[in-house]
Amino acid sequence: NCYLAACDCGSCAYHLSQSRAKQLYIACSSARGFERLLRHSTMRNLLYITLAAVICAAVRGQQAGTNTAEVHPSLTIQSCTKSGGCQSEAKSVVLDSNWRWTHVTSGYRNCYTGNTWDTSLCPDGPTCAKNCALDGADYQGTYGVISSGSSLRLNLVTHNNVGSRVYLLDSESQYKLFKLKNQEFTFDVDVSKLPCGLNGALYLVEMDADGGTSKYPGNKAGAKFGTGYCDAQCPHDIKFINGEANCEGWVAASATGRYGTCCNEMDIWEANSISTAYTPHVCTVKGQTRCEGAACGDNASGQRHTGVCDKDGCDFNPYRLGDKTFFGPSSSFKVNTARPFTVVTQFITTDGTANGDLSEIRRLWVQNGRVIQTNNVTVGGMSYNSITDQFCNVQKKEFENSNDYEKRGGNRNMGGALDRGMVLVMSLWDDHAVYMLWLDSNYPPNKPPSAPGVARGSCPTSSGRPEDVERQHPDASVTFSNIRYGELGSTYGR
Repeated sequence: NCYLAACDCGSCAYHLSQSRAKQLYIACSSARGFERLLRHSTMRNLLYITLAAVICAAVRGQQAGTNTAEVHPSLTIQSCTKSGGCQSEAKSVVLDSNWRWTHVTSGYRNCYTGNTWDTSLCPDGPTCAKNCALDGADYQGTYGVISSGSSLRLNLVTHNNVGSRVYLLDSESQYKLFKLKNQEFTFDVDVSKLPCGLNGALYLVEMDADGGTSKYPGNKAGAKFGTGYCDAQCPHDIKFINGEANCEGWVAASATGRYGTCCNEMDIWEANSISTAYTPHVCTVKGQTRCEGAACGDNASGQRHTGVCDKDGCDFNPYRLGDKTFFGPSSSFKVNTARPFTVVTQFITTDGTANGDLSEIRRLWVQNGRVIQTNNVTVGGMSYNSITDQFCNVQKKEFENSNDYEKRGGNRNMGGALDRGMVLVMSLWDDHAVYMLWLDSNYPPNKPPSAPGVARGSCPTSSGRPEDVERQHPDASVTFSNIRYGELGSTYGR
């Protein structure tokens, strides 16, 4: 649209990088002015050359747009051994493709506006993927993603954008895969600016390292542009799955399409300043898998417990397990969320090697130089302080929840995903479905709080409405820093 009707396209001057082209646009304030420019041979030739260069650049990009340069924010992490200490690794993060501007490959026309696909460009998934490109991101200015050294801050509201989801890259076009059996994963976190209804999450999912480009020819953008997301909820709101647009059967009201995208998920950290949980979710499929119908296990169809993934997972939330003074925003709690602290997650195997089956997932904490053990909690008359298959079985029975974790393979299956390698995700989000009550309040809210497993945090059931959270706490943020991984006992001071 910009090319032949420059005077009518308000974004033309913004997108043309050449200063002379910008001058041409500014000079052209009417159709008659544009015609006068075209009658001037020098200016006409310059305009044509400039616009042709922009058009060609966009065409070359195909599904990977070039209108905005994609510059990945750097993030330093560390790998650790007991004998050698911790060594720095220079990595970076990439924004998920769902947040990105999606436009035609040969210009600036949107393929997706608001919650709606342009059906003339996207009559079906393969055609849409050929017609449309994902563009680069202004991480700090548009999305509130700010990195500095070993620290990454995610802001809730930045202009019109809410929240973000980023992945750790190993290179410009490959995600880093973590294989953590018989190892530990550690990071520092500041949740002091996360009120009720928000979730500053750090977790692993079994995405393809290249974002799906080798499996799906229609995906030309890949990990460089944050493609290939999946998790155990089999989300339907992902715009591109398996190298095709998820535009068929798209429902604008819920921004969801026909297909979901499923994979194993290890929620190392889901938290705000009130509550926290760590939760493995397992699936019967290996790696990123597109689902349709019953396989997705959709809540709306009453099939939550019949899909390929365990959507509930086996969670360890101290508050839900009766330890209501362990985690909270003051010095009266064992872990004071008003101050930063360190989170250590250990993946223990049956034989003490990376070859054994995953048998236990442990959690340690460090704050003010002091190592804090997870308290023992009593469930079903037995004492636990970590996630084992036995804990999960007893917890599910005590809370009267379906034991989908055991049915889909439990810790051993989670260990299989950790063997194959999982991608690190960091995100900040609010919850339009159930307002994050499952993390920090009473859930389900129609059950008495005194019923086992219902009380998950001290937030009121009226909290967490996204419109309220975004209006009242636009400056909310989470900061992750000092990410390190390695041998058991090597990543934190004991």
